[in-house]
Amino acid sequence: MYPALTVLQALISIIDPAGFDLQHSVLWVGGLGGMEADLVKRAEVPFEAIPAAGVHGVELGRLPGNVAQLWRGYRVSRQILRRFRPDVLFFTGGFVAVPMALAGRKVPSVLYVPDIEPGLALKTLSRLAGSIAITADDSRRYFSSHADLRLTGYPTRPELAQGSREQALATFGLDPAYSTLLVFGGSKGARSINQGLVAILPALLAEMQVIHISGQLDWPDVESAGQKLDAGLAERYRAFPYLHQEMTAALRAADLSVSRAGASSLGEFPMVGLPAVLVPYPYAWRYQVVNAQYLVDHGAAVMLRDEALSDQLLPTILELIRDTDRREHMQQAMHSLACPQAAGQIASLLVERAYGSGNKGIGP
Repeated sequence: MYPALTVLQALISIIDPAGFDLQHSVLWVGGLGGMEADLVKRAEVPFEAIPAAGVHGVELGRLPGNVAQLWRGYRVSRQILRRFRPDVLFFTGGFVAVPMALAGRKVPSVLYVPDIEPGLALKTLSRLAGSIAITADDSRRYFSSHADLRLTGYPTRPELAQGSREQALATFGLDPAYSTLLVFGGSKGARSINQGLVAILPALLAEMQVIHISGQLDWPDVESAGQKLDAGLAERYRAFPYLHQEMTAALRAADLSVSRAGASSLGEFPMVGLPAVLVPYPYAWRYQVVNAQYLVDHGAAVMLRDEALSDQLLPTILELIRDTDRREHMQQAMHSLACPQAAGQIASLLVERAYGSGNKGIGP
């Protein structure tokens, strides 16, 4: 979602920042329910929802219902396309995009692949996309037969490159004299990471500051744990259920992060040069493991398995926080993977695909 919003910002700057009519030129099509609709509407982007459901790895008893959902999504997608009539479609993956891709297979399109290894939905979409943009060169082997494959990198928010670490720390009222650890598990949180962190909080806060973004599901437990800390430790702990604009400050403020290995780790961590302890989600096939291994191979991160958190999380964090030379090496390695022009390159590709169609509108 965030890569698409970032590309949209770049697209507006390319076309006409002053005269771009967002309400009539862009339509975001997403799934029913969830956080997506609220976050897109916060950006003042028109939004419509379609029915959709995954079929890969689904229990046999649920499969017929999910196929029916996809069929309904296809029919709704055709109605949206007849009404909106976009010049180009932009897909960033997920099963929600499949009905729209099938319905709009005659419309010029661009597919962006955020993870290194594409999931089943992305592999399906790749057969319908006119152009494919990839985050890392390692993804080429999955699309070797595609005619138009572009290496762009991961589109990151411009704010990530703005401001100093001191300004970012001030956003949270933190002390520049201490090292700062950022812990988060994505928009919904990560229970095993949250529980692992809470169990070792006193030991960590004795040496560092912690910014902890728990997600909404675990927030009551995390908030309660913070309230039980001694006053001296509590003043070095900042916990939140979710961050919007302040997330960029959290990334810039941190000296080390602990997180899942979703696609954003391939783009946002490199932009701020943030060394990482990556804990791949164990139920996401192998996509997060591949992402994590890519950063480990480049010397920018270390990887922990989810089941090893209780034994290895504390010693791994303490070792990296105390070893300044190693962290600096990881920081430089992470920063070397940054692609600050990615959003602009994908936006230009969208314009290229739409050229000759009248450039009336862009439909994500």
